[in-house]
Amino acid sequence: MSAGVLYVVATPIGNLSDASPRSLEALRAADLIACEDTRVTRTLLARYGITTRLVALHEHNERAVSERLLDALRNGQSLALVSDAGTPAVSDPGAWLVDQAHHAGIRVSPIPGPSAASAAYSASGFDSVQYLFIGFLPAAGSARRKALEALHLPWPLVIYEAPHRVLKTIEDLAEQFGAQRQIAIARELTKKFEEVVRLPLGEARAWIEADAHRQQGEFVLVVAPGARKAEATVDPDAVLEALLETLAPSEAAKLAARITGLPKNALYRKALARRK
Repeated sequence: MSAGVLYVVATPIGNLSDASPRSLEALRAADLIACEDTRVTRTLLARYGITTRLVALHEHNERAVSERLLDALRNGQSLALVSDAGTPAVSDPGAWLVDQAHHAGIRVSPIPGPSAASAAYSASGFDSVQYLFIGFLPAAGSARRKALEALHLPWPLVIYEAPHRVLKTIEDLAEQFGAQRQIAIARELTKKFEEVVRLPLGEARAWIEADAHRQQGEFVLVVAPGARKAEATVDPDAVLEALLETLAPSEAAKLAARITGLPKNALYRKALARRK
């Protein structure tokens, strides 16, 4: 490892045996590890006898802590960035630190590995040259339903969901896309009680309610692609307008860029102008 490098390190999403030799080498050699929850990361480090110092970096302190971490990087220390599970900065904290490292001219080096999104998509069986990663939909029901209106697209949708909202989200998906649209439900991936099932949206709620254990754990929902319409076009202004009703300009621009294929920076400037 080189001094002064920010290593973005993917860690297991459940099964600690999925840690790669290279990720463990990076965690062992780093001067500091920035992690979402020190208790979770200590479990991984203890498994492999790693004693590197931990610094908590989560959604509530990311910007303040990032300044101190950037100073350490500028002073030649190496830093490993991890999240509680999977790949950092993907629906998890860390994107701000990585962004600021680029602006500061600090080398950023990814160490790839587990990802709940790619794991669920690979097990879904939906044949597509691409998929749209949504991450977490808005928690509020009205905002969630509004966001789904912009997602009638010819690609699979990969959605993260918490157990206490999964039934409501599935209801909204069925209402928006129809009871016959297929969905792959991946629950507790790589863990002891892992389940992956594919069925019509109209049957998804009953499947979850059939076993009390199925309403526990973390979920990845993969919705089958919609019908492709050759004449259909995506209106970027309409997409951005719909997303801005429930999302901040930066998040709306990021999701609009995925949907339309247009540059995120241009959409962000347009979003800021609309907010004014």
